[in-house]
Amino acid sequence: MEMPPKWHIYWHYGGDAGLPAEITWKLPEGVSAGPISWPLPEKETDKVGDTALVTYIYTRKVVLLTPIKLPADLHPGPVTFKADVHWMECSQECVMTANDAEATLNIGSETKPSNDEALIEEWRKKVPRPAKGDMATAHWQSSQTASNSRPVVIEWKGGAAPVDFYPDGSSTNYSVDGATETLPNSADAIQLRKMVTKNGAAWPNALTGVLVSHAGLPDAQGVEATLAIQSPPAAEKKSIVPIVPGVLATMLLFAFLGGLILNIMPCVLPVIALKIFGFVKQSGEKPGHVRNLGLVYGMGVLVSFLVLAGLAISVQAAGGLANWGDLFRHPKVQMALTVLVTLIALNLFGVFEITLSSRATGAASDLAARQGFAGAFFNGVLATVLATPCTAPFLGAALAFALAQSPVVIILFFLTAGIGFAFPFVLLCAQPRWLGFVPKPGAWMEKFKIAMGFPMLATAFWLMWLSASDESALLWTGLFLVVLALAAWIWGEFVQRAIHRKGWAVAICVLLLAFDYTFVLQGHSSKIEWRPWSPQAVQEAQKAGHPVLVDFTAKSCLTCQLNKASSLEVDSTRAKLKQVGAVALVGDYTREDPAIGEVLRQYERSGVPLVLVYSKDPSKPPLVLPVILTPSIVQTALEKSAG
Repeated sequence: MEMPPKWHIYWHYGGDAGLPAEITWKLPEGVSAGPISWPLPEKETDKVGDTALVTYIYTRKVVLLTPIKLPADLHPGPVTFKADVHWMECSQECVMTANDAEATLNIGSETKPSNDEALIEEWRKKVPRPAKGDMATAHWQSSQTASNSRPVVIEWKGGAAPVDFYPDGSSTNYSVDGATETLPNSADAIQLRKMVTKNGAAWPNALTGVLVSHAGLPDAQGVEATLAIQSPPAAEKKSIVPIVPGVLATMLLFAFLGGLILNIMPCVLPVIALKIFGFVKQSGEKPGHVRNLGLVYGMGVLVSFLVLAGLAISVQAAGGLANWGDLFRHPKVQMALTVLVTLIALNLFGVFEITLSSRATGAASDLAARQGFAGAFFNGVLATVLATPCTAPFLGAALAFALAQSPVVIILFFLTAGIGFAFPFVLLCAQPRWLGFVPKPGAWMEKFKIAMGFPMLATAFWLMWLSASDESALLWTGLFLVVLALAAWIWGEFVQRAIHRKGWAVAICVLLLAFDYTFVLQGHSSKIEWRPWSPQAVQEAQKAGHPVLVDFTAKSCLTCQLNKASSLEVDSTRAKLKQVGAVALVGDYTREDPAIGEVLRQYERSGVPLVLVYSKDPSKPPLVLPVILTPSIVQTALEKSAG
């Protein structure tokens, strides 16, 4: 197959996108074809925003070799081979293409090489060879399994750098991230680190794919391998980097500067705004009290950094990764922080208030000092939690050094970084006269409080973006936060500020939050194996005896997304698809597509959504489902399509 410039086709595993070529053979009786022998592909990485999409492709030219087995009693004469070839070719857009191929083999009394012998041998050498013995092994790097992603280390004794591992995508129970990290080489092997994400309940016990040496065609060589994944190596005594006093002092200085700079990193700036608001309120208090509040804040920071040090030491002892922000990268932690920061922003906007009852207010006046200190301590803890995803300048190098040291040095490092982080606040509290430039408290403070909500809201959007795994998750997480904000508003208006019927408002808030969590946050993830729609894809599925469900949709269509959440991406519909053996295709009309536009006009729809269910009998017309779907409508149509 020869591609024009800027066009490509896909390997048998396309990676984050793409479908492989398929060959349907039409052979004489007694002649059989084996599977395609796939040459080693090129690895292509494209950036979409901050997301790296990895695909495995062929450009310019590729020869897909197929072994043909002939019967021993074949009579002399010509034998004709025919094949239907289907493939996806992509550039700025993707096109599903089909063609018929035909060739004749002359059976004679002697063997003669064809004119393509050299070409076939050239490409046969590019097909990955089977692995031999234990030339490659794999083991989990970490025993921690709190999240759905986990690092695996591959050791390859026969490779020559640079090396890589291309997963073959044969299992839907796990996926292997396209990015590859080369670790420091051991004496007799090259080590790679890949991130593995489980899609089911269990972690995979083996990886299948191709080990690649000298990455990049035409010189790349590949080895097909099935790597059993071993448990993490037993915790070995770590080789402690010799501590030279000057080096230690430099690294501690870096830790202090890194902690200091954390105060102006994007994930901490909104907390700085809250602290400025606290300065304004405290400027009218006694200097000694302000100084004590600053010290308590610093204590909250240091205690939090000591907890982080303990986590780092525990992970180090378990033989896993210990990196700044590992805990933050857990999806549930990210979502919890998103909710927390959103509620703080709503509180600053006055949507609801964090207040005490009148009886508690009287008691609180006698405990003002304790309440103030508790608030200062909590501010220190919150600031540290929000700082974990940031690696300020100097902090990364110092952290890498510290994690190779003894637990005592790790604790010293985290304490020094914590001191740097708390230093500006504690210093200003110790010198409250430096706050003289702050205007005196007055009515403007309420407006200032509201203004401080906007940077906090920006942080909530940033955290939401981090926690979302794809565009669909981003949409539904945003809708989840909108419903959460509605519940907070009802609480503020009809529980906190109302006089009558507070019980009804509380019940509505509880129901809203239950709906929000169950159906909005948890009910949107896609588990159906959607394939790109094309008329050819429908025909191929029907030829193979499958009913077809086609969802013409768009990211901008809210009705489409609601149909997907309520009626398509639900357990009962997934079970029905599997039961009847239906193929699910999606036609994305987010951007204008003439082919989809023609289908919409054919079925007298001005736009999406349009859901069609095709029978496995190509002679029958498809069932056109209503604009608003229910699970029973979809499942009844699927049942009819299988009849």
